[in-house]
Amino acid sequence: MYLEIVTPSKKVFEGETTIVTFPGTDGSFQVLNDHAPMVSTLAAGKVVYKDKDGAHTVEITGGIVEVLNNKVVLLADGLKEKAEA
Repeated sequence: MYLEIVTPSKKVFEGETTIVTFPGTDGSFQVLNDHAPMVSTLAAGKVVYKDKDGAHTVEITGGIVEVLNNKVVLLADGLKEKAEA
């Protein structure tokens, strides 16, 4: 399935994935290939996706995800900033 992760300022990721885990407002959930169409709100947390290079994590501050015809579009409010040591 094809995944796009977009924030108001930039496109974070775009490409083929096999599984994506989202921090839903009512709990985390996963999306696989051929998932039923859906729209869901997301809470702050980690989005984990797997592609041909392995697993990757993006921390978001919230957002909305749409799943339709093996295309997943995540509109994130923003990315969680990493704390500096």
